[in-house]
Amino acid sequence: MYRARVRGCLLGGAVGDALGYPIEFTSLDRIRETRGPRGVTGYVPGPHGALGLISDDTQMTLFTVEALIQAQAREREKGIGGAWSLLLRHAYERWLETQSKPAPGGGAAAGAGPAVGEGALVGAGAVSGDGAKGGLLAEPWLYARRAPGNACLSGVAQMHAPDPWLALDGTPGPVNPDSKGCGTVMRSAPFGLVNTAEGAFAMAARGAQITHGHPTGYYAAGALAAIVAHLVAGESLEGSVLRALRLLERHPAHEETSAALRAALDLAAEGSPTAEKVESLGAGWVAEEALAIGVYSALAASDVKSALLLAVNHSGDSDSTGSICGNLLGARYGDHGLPHSWVQGVEGRAMIAALADDLAAECVRD
Repeated sequence: MYRARVRGCLLGGAVGDALGYPIEFTSLDRIRETRGPRGVTGYVPGPHGALGLISDDTQMTLFTVEALIQAQAREREKGIGGAWSLLLRHAYERWLETQSKPAPGGGAAAGAGPAVGEGALVGAGAVSGDGAKGGLLAEPWLYARRAPGNACLSGVAQMHAPDPWLALDGTPGPVNPDSKGCGTVMRSAPFGLVNTAEGAFAMAARGAQITHGHPTGYYAAGALAAIVAHLVAGESLEGSVLRALRLLERHPAHEETSAALRAALDLAAEGSPTAEKVESLGAGWVAEEALAIGVYSALAASDVKSALLLAVNHSGDSDSTGSICGNLLGARYGDHGLPHSWVQGVEGRAMIAALADDLAAECVRD
C-alpha cells in the first residue's frame, strides 16, 4: 500500500494541477460563462491547446522527489545524512535550467500533450540518477515555462541551502523574507512520503526557505508534508489534518497558518460544498490559503473526482489548489483511487509513476 500511496500522491497532484492550470487567473464568473454552471468538469485546452498539461507546481514537485531519492540513496550507500538541503537546492537549480534553456536534443515541450513522456522509460530507476548528467534534466517535456512564481525563480537563483538543523522559531528566512506565496506548499508533499510527520514538517519548512522566507509560507509547506505523512501511515484525512495542526501550533508565529487550516476544517464540517465557500477561504495565491482550499476540497466533497473539481473551480490559483488536493487524496486512497481517465491523460504520466516507484523503493516500509 505504501507504493500505491506514493504513486497516488504524485499522480494525484499532477492531475489536480492539470485540471486547474488552464483556468488559473480566470474568475469564477468567467469559468462558468465559458464552461457552464458546473465550471470545468475535466481537462480543458490549456494555453498551448493541449489537454492535461502540468504546470510549474508539478515540475517543482518532481525535482523535489529527485532530490529526496538522491538524499536517501546517499544515506543508504554512505551512511551520511544531512545533505538533503544542498541536494534540494541543486535540484531546484536544475529546475531553473528548464525554465530558460532549450530542451536536450532540440525537443520542444511547450505545446506537447499528455503523450509526452509516455514510453520514454526503460523502467524504474531511469529518472533518479545523477541529476547533473541525466535524470529529470534529460526529459525534454519538462523544458516548459508554465507560469512559475517570481519568488521561486528569484529565490532559486540566490543559491541558498538552509541549515538542515535550522531552528523553526518563526524567524523570517534570508531569501524573500516577506514572501509567503504558495510556491512553498505546492511542491512540498513529497517530504511526507519519506519521513515521520514531525520529520516531514521540519524538512519541508526548511526546504521552503530556499525560495520563501515568510514563516507562514514555510509553515504551510511543513503542515502539508505532515498531513501527507499521516495519510501515508493510514490515518483518516480529518485526523491527519488535526494531528498536523497540533504539531504546527507548537511553533512560534504559527497563527496565520493554523487559522487557515481551522477555517478549512470548520467549513468542511458545514457540508454542502460550493465554489463560493471555497472562495471564502481566499484565492490561493498565498501559501496558507492554497493549503486551506486544498484541505477543504478534499474533506468536503463526497468523492475524489468531485473534490478535485471543487479545488480548481474558483477565482484564483486553481492549479496549486488542485495540486494540493490531489496530493492529499492520492496519499489517502493510492493511485487506484484516482479517476483512471484523468491519470491516463495527464502529461508525463509514465515518468511520474516511475519516479514515484524509485522513491518508494528507496524508502520501502514494512
